[in-house]
Amino acid sequence: MTLEVTLTAEQCWQPVPGGSGTYVVELARGLADVQGVRATALVAAHRGRDAHDGRVAAPVRRAPLPRRLLYPAWNHLRLPRAEWVVRGSDVVHATTWAVPPTARPLVVTVHDLAFLRSPEHFTTHGNAFFIRALDRVRREADLIVVPSQATADDCLAAGLPRDRVRVVPHGVRILPATSDEVAAFRRQHDLRRDYVMWCGTVEPRKNLPVLLEAYAHAAARGLDADLVLVGPRGWGDATTGLGAGEGTAPGVRYLGRLDDVDLHRAYAGARAFCFPSLWEGFGMPVLEAMAHGVPVVTSRGTSMEEIAAGAALLADPHDPEELAEQLLAACGDAHDDLASTALSRSGQFTWSAAAEATAAVYREAAGG
Repeated sequence: MTLEVTLTAEQCWQPVPGGSGTYVVELARGLADVQGVRATALVAAHRGRDAHDGRVAAPVRRAPLPRRLLYPAWNHLRLPRAEWVVRGSDVVHATTWAVPPTARPLVVTVHDLAFLRSPEHFTTHGNAFFIRALDRVRREADLIVVPSQATADDCLAAGLPRDRVRVVPHGVRILPATSDEVAAFRRQHDLRRDYVMWCGTVEPRKNLPVLLEAYAHAAARGLDADLVLVGPRGWGDATTGLGAGEGTAPGVRYLGRLDDVDLHRAYAGARAFCFPSLWEGFGMPVLEAMAHGVPVVTSRGTSMEEIAAGAALLADPHDPEELAEQLLAACGDAHDDLASTALSRSGQFTWSAAAEATAAVYREAAGG
């Protein structure tokens, strides 16, 4: 018997799909290879044929409302039900906080609880949406999927029932880069020295000011490498002076947003990767760097430590001196051993394994 699963996929049609969009795309691709499970993507109404353009590896069904009306209708009117749009659903999986009403078993993925940790980072409207969604998940979800134990702990602290939370780590998929491609990338951006890489959206929780201070300490102690920052400008004090190709201090380069090909060439060319974020639901950049065999320095006591599991150097993200010490080690004597252990550890995270584990959650929800 085939289990029919409705998978919300509207995130893939957002202007910036982000990590949640990647999750939906990769999960749908993985589920296509899981025997006994058939996924159908549920999205909002879109004009023309754009809801069938191959963004997800699943048949697509469109709700009768556009996103700006669909989400409020789901939250306030409790209409339309997911199974009215996708006939024959056995399980409904809300892959983000946009949770459709349903009489079928409901699985919800909670990527993080950022809005509870730092409500000032979100609009009043956004916080209201997330809080209402959290309340619905607490009351309605049969099972809750989280990407890390750190996020599971946050969920328990927020009152979600322990017996309904299931940890399913994400997988990782990289674009391999040849030495010639890396050399071309370095020439394009005039990267003449070794470099330590960071990537992400520039915002306070990413902790860039401490990274810049740590880099200055390490450079003063003999680190012969640039610091290369990659990612879109977000908000906060750390964005000051960051223009594409412009450094905030000697040796610091800000490349801005890169496309996927150049992003992975940047990873592949890095001497080390430093990601001292204060918290993450999962921390995909750490895993991507490790999958390229790049030594990683990241934050102690976070989901990134959980992911690295001994394959990265850890530091207190509030302590620039300790970060500097670990940067020197990652670029120096510890480099080769770290590169090897990082590559080995990253191999344990695949999207096929994530899809199989998620399918097991579907079966559990349906059986319950």
